[in-house]
Amino acid sequence: MNEAVQTLPNWLQEIYPFEPKRFDTGRGVMSYLDEGSGDEAVLMVHGNPTWSFYYRNLVLGLRGKIRCIAPDHIGCGLSDKPQDFNYTLSEHIKNLRALIESLGLKRVHLIVHDWGGPIGLGTMLEMPHLFGKVVILNTAAFADTVVPWRIRLCRAPLIGELLVRGFNGFAGPAAWMSVTKPLTAEVKRGFLFPYDNWANRIATHRFVVDIPSGRGTSSDVALARIEEKLPMLNELPVRILWGGEDFCFNRHYYDRWRELLPNAAATYDEKAGHYVLEDASEACLKEIERFLGR
Repeated sequence: MNEAVQTLPNWLQEIYPFEPKRFDTGRGVMSYLDEGSGDEAVLMVHGNPTWSFYYRNLVLGLRGKIRCIAPDHIGCGLSDKPQDFNYTLSEHIKNLRALIESLGLKRVHLIVHDWGGPIGLGTMLEMPHLFGKVVILNTAAFADTVVPWRIRLCRAPLIGELLVRGFNGFAGPAAWMSVTKPLTAEVKRGFLFPYDNWANRIATHRFVVDIPSGRGTSSDVALARIEEKLPMLNELPVRILWGGEDFCFNRHYYDRWRELLPNAAATYDEKAGHYVLEDASEACLKEIERFLGR
């Protein structure tokens, strides 16, 4: 089920120096990083509009100490971008679970960001026998009504799709709105590389549309199931690393996590943005190494 990945341009290979692998989910082929060895791994699950590129520095720092798995969701990164796929939370969870099961892992530590929170936690909470430690980065895995107007605009009928898919009005602005330290031109180019035309931005838009709204959609139901299981995390080691200058997952979401997981160690970096691994890269790597015991 694994295949060779596409050839990447030289400039991208310089800042993303990996050889991604391919996994056929039956609903599209996923690209994923698999660096290091062993049956214990740290699984890094990205959100929207990023891809495994977001975790590049963590993978480089950890791969000699623990196996690192960083997938691209269907529609994202270097994965297939089918136009007829059902881009919903439950489908992304199915794909991630299939990938994990194919790898024969015996212990999985989890790092999640943005949409990676409900996808990653939704997957691993169904596989408690494998679940190890958890790192939470600017995300949510519970129902909430706090949605910024910028995101509500991008999910509006007709105009939302035109903005996101036609004008790259989600991934493009995220490259500067999600950081407090400007990205270099090459890093910004890396984030945007997979999302270069209407067809390739399908998941970027569908993720926005799929944000649970409390109206009884399939993703509302899926998120409710995840939220019910969140207390299980109190039985695991959990580390929260949060960028305080986040226009989307703001202090409100951080406080919710602190209420749900009172025993979790937490760091609130007031100077870092939504892409906390960009703004506080070295500090995050150091703390995650320590937390994983590496």
